[in-house]
Amino acid sequence: MGKFTNMVEEEKGKTSTMAVRGGRRKAVAIEIMSWMIVSKTGESAVENIDKQSIMRRTGLPARDLRVLDPALSSPSSIVGREKSIIVNLEHIKAIITSNEALLINLSSPFFIRFLQDLQARVPCNIQTSVSIGNGVDGDSERKPLLEEASPIRGNSPNNAWERSFEDGAPVVAAEPDRKQLPFEFIALESCIESACTCLEYETQRLEEEAYPALDELTSQISTLNLERVRQIKNRLVALSGRVQKVADQLEHLLDDDNDMAEMYLTQKLDANLMDQASVKEAYNSVFEEDIYQSDEPDSVQDKSPESKLNVEELEMLLEAYFAQINGILQKLSSLSEYVDDTEDYINIMLDDKRNQLLQVSIIFNTINMIINAGVVVVGLFGMNIHIALFDGQPHQFWATSGGTVLGCILLLLVSIWWGKNRYLFSE
Repeated sequence: MGKFTNMVEEEKGKTSTMAVRGGRRKAVAIEIMSWMIVSKTGESAVENIDKQSIMRRTGLPARDLRVLDPALSSPSSIVGREKSIIVNLEHIKAIITSNEALLINLSSPFFIRFLQDLQARVPCNIQTSVSIGNGVDGDSERKPLLEEASPIRGNSPNNAWERSFEDGAPVVAAEPDRKQLPFEFIALESCIESACTCLEYETQRLEEEAYPALDELTSQISTLNLERVRQIKNRLVALSGRVQKVADQLEHLLDDDNDMAEMYLTQKLDANLMDQASVKEAYNSVFEEDIYQSDEPDSVQDKSPESKLNVEELEMLLEAYFAQINGILQKLSSLSEYVDDTEDYINIMLDDKRNQLLQVSIIFNTINMIINAGVVVVGLFGMNIHIALFDGQPHQFWATSGGTVLGCILLLLVSIWWGKNRYLFSE
């Protein structure tokens, strides 16, 4: 762990060189980045390489390298080229060839874990294939096969071939038709798996924070709880977008056999070597016209079956992770629906409170109107004019006052009865 951490935590540097041409100095900025190189044998090293060297090493144009620029925000993509595969998924920005994987060096914990997983897969895959190919030359070559192919031994029929080693009998593999993945598919699988693991981990953390916060909001509506839910919803939208981009990229690859065929780098390299060998053989036999003419149709017939696209191996690999991404999307969709349901519930509660406030407002406005009616009566009797009622007995004053109050109360009751009949007031 310390070795990988020290290699990954080296700082990325950018240097500039001064070129002297015609007596003038011109500053030529050459961007140098820190790359983690993982070879086909499992060896790794950190190298500072400029873009021109990367272009010559991988055969990629500068346009494709912009996708891997950490300073730019590029969407998730997996692109196959003639000699390499470009992977830009979450924390992984890599260029995969048939012999090595070039990774932009990062200090993320997920990147370190991904690097360890890739280095653990490559030697085991190569060691197993070498042991199968060598047969029973010695105990030193058989032991890695035993440890890798069957880490758990027992008396089951599947382990019968292990006992043949001890007896000195020839080896008969339990799955002779099983084909080892080429290096580019091992690296690609590690990249996709690491991206899926990162997204699934963030989804799980979001679920652990979101559900309790939403339940607390339904029980107590407050500014603090509303702010927490708002932040959770923003994270949910951003994470859903990232997962959807990865799912769309995998779906695009699965729908296009030509794009998947471009990723068979080892197969294309072997085909190129065979073509070069056939061209050399034809060149050596150019003076024998009869043999050359008889061989030319055969060479055309030999190439026709190879032109058929057979991408079943890569398709099965991508389908497995596409199903995993769809599972993550389903979790985020369920969480989004739960957030929407909570929002609907909160809106219903707020509408109910708002209706209650409106009812109270109507009642107070009605009472204010009735009191104003009584004030009008008081105002009429308070005017500085002579009224015959003022010349009567004192009981007339009390009768007038009591009649005004009773009239106001009666008017209030009539208003409430009318409001209930009109469904302005709840029961």
